[in-house]
Amino acid sequence: MRVSRLVKQAKRGNKEALLQLILADQDAYYRLAYSYMGNEHDAMDAMEDMIVTLYEKLDQLQKNEAFYSWSKTILVNRCKTLLRKKERFLPLGDDQETAFNTLTDDNPYRYAESEMDMQVLLSHLNPRQREAIELRYVHDLPYQTIADMTGAPIGTIKSRISQGILKLKVMIGGDRHENDRGEAAGASTDPEFRTGPART
Repeated sequence: MRVSRLVKQAKRGNKEALLQLILADQDAYYRLAYSYMGNEHDAMDAMEDMIVTLYEKLDQLQKNEAFYSWSKTILVNRCKTLLRKKERFLPLGDDQETAFNTLTDDNPYRYAESEMDMQVLLSHLNPRQREAIELRYVHDLPYQTIADMTGAPIGTIKSRISQGILKLKVMIGGDRHENDRGEAAGASTDPEFRTGPART
């Protein structure tokens, strides 16, 4: 596999090989960093930090073929460190809150037609639900990689995603029939379902 070969070369000190690995997936790295940082400048800072860490710790990677999941875990950790320094981990922006407050029930489906509308909806999940859903469906990462990135068990990740999706469906009216049968109402008692700080 080309990835394993390049990682082996990079471990032997070939900086060009590491650069090739990073450039091959640079768009995915940027989108991932941007989803956490919220702006281009901070996203680029996080990516630079990741690259420095990769240079310093590449020898610690045990499975060469796992380079991309490992490097993206490093990137997420760098993003979270930078956000903690800014005291704003996965914030709810004032503009997003204002936009959400203007929604009505006349036609709830139309509010999920654009990426911005989806971000408004996601802003009303708790941070861990939002993170898990974005990593799974925006960045197309497997459950195991998300578990490694967040330090949570796979079962917890799946629970966060399912409860978060259920809440989104309630907000846009996607499961009114389930509500009629009382199936969705009971789910709201789960701690992962509530808006606000997650408990897991």
